[in-house]
Amino acid sequence: MWRLRAVRHKSSVSVQDVEEFKQKRREHEKVLRQARRDRQLVSKRLLLNEEEQEKELMETNWDPLSQDQIREMLHNVQRGGEEKAAHLAMLRKTLRDPQTHLIFTKLENSMYVLVGQLSGHNAQCQLEAVRCLYELSSSPHPGVGQSCLSATPYLLTYLSSPSAKLTELCLYTLGNLWPDGAVVKEKLLVQGIVPALANCIQNQRCNLAVMEAVGFTLSQLLQDNDAADKVIPVVMTSGLVPHLISLLTPDPEFGMGAAIECAWCLHYIISRITDTSTLITEGLLSQCSNLLITLGGAVAKGHTNDCVELLIWPLLRCLGNMLASGVREPAGCSAGVEDVRLLAALCVFSQTYLTSHCALSRESLWVLNNLTAGSLVLCSAVLFLKMVPDLLQLLPFSNGINTMVLRVLGNVAHNGPGYCTQLMQAGLLSVLCATLKMADPDIVTLSLEVLHLLTASSPQVAEEFIRLDGIPLLEAIQYNSEEAQRLRASYILDYYLHAH
Repeated sequence: MWRLRAVRHKSSVSVQDVEEFKQKRREHEKVLRQARRDRQLVSKRLLLNEEEQEKELMETNWDPLSQDQIREMLHNVQRGGEEKAAHLAMLRKTLRDPQTHLIFTKLENSMYVLVGQLSGHNAQCQLEAVRCLYELSSSPHPGVGQSCLSATPYLLTYLSSPSAKLTELCLYTLGNLWPDGAVVKEKLLVQGIVPALANCIQNQRCNLAVMEAVGFTLSQLLQDNDAADKVIPVVMTSGLVPHLISLLTPDPEFGMGAAIECAWCLHYIISRITDTSTLITEGLLSQCSNLLITLGGAVAKGHTNDCVELLIWPLLRCLGNMLASGVREPAGCSAGVEDVRLLAALCVFSQTYLTSHCALSRESLWVLNNLTAGSLVLCSAVLFLKMVPDLLQLLPFSNGINTMVLRVLGNVAHNGPGYCTQLMQAGLLSVLCATLKMADPDIVTLSLEVLHLLTASSPQVAEEFIRLDGIPLLEAIQYNSEEAQRLRASYILDYYLHAH
């Protein structure tokens, strides 16, 4: 009787139910994407696509299975014969329900049966066994991942399989298993997961789906709390990094998945190491720059889907952190940093995502700040490309947008009187009159710093600020603000304005 209950039955799911399901899925994915950006989330990867999930929801439902029923399914797999693969497929579908994971792993010899099929010579049974393990690896229950350790040597071995589908499933299974505790992590490292990934990325470069899976699995390792000590040193000597950099090229036919995953991997590496010179020498700086320029052109033409946004994020973080490390012009890479088209791309991102993804706009301005800090060439390019009016339009926006804009403008003003005069002609002084009235003390402080650079540059700038009724603003700050602001306002008044 239980065999009838184990078969999927037709269900009466309405169109409204399907739409609610799809909406919940989209909201869940949005939360995961945001968490990944903000907290470097280690997350399990579900391979079943939306169309398959929708089809299963419309056509079938599972009745819960008992321990005896699952045990009988395992016996069917062992007896199998020509229907062994079919029995494994039925077991895999059963394991899609997380409630069965604990039941399955507590059954005697359950993993022995799966490993036996995984290590056998029947290719279809191998594939179905990996699919079963993949379902277990995505389990929300603690301890289920550790029960799969007997299978990990085979999963690692099959990363060299000629079957791309088998390799891809092994990769996602390993990536899902990694967060399941210190025992799993230690075992996988000892078994050589990093060298296995390096070998896989070298041998399967023609398959972008496999490359995306390699990137996902490696990103799981690199986000670990102990990655700086236990993972990154092995990755840096494994030969993986040049392959990751070379994959920062979205494929026009198959999308951006591989590039996105590899970009996140590189970001996690950069954020954990102090010396980025090796990465820069291998071309990461110029590769990030060139790809951001390409994406800037796409966004300017209206191509602003989620994939584009997800690729921009890690590229900005890679570039910004490398610049922040103090390495600006390594041999062979200076052209990648000094390409003025990159500034235009960053300006496009900061404007396009201002309302839909404010943090991405701020991130773009952060990179622009790091680029222009100390670079006469790029500060000149900001003026030459007439970016200042566009930047001034961003000053009314909070959440770090206006502070980053003021830092960029301060970088330009720092280069001397000619730059300050051009900033004044672009309308900066009148905008500073507005920011000096803002309630945010950080904005007022930065506005005073920029104003100091401008008024100190030439008498003409000081006269223009006086004409705009700037003196009463500074006098108000003298009496109503914190000490550092009062001192700076007094200094500007005494040395640069009262003489006029």
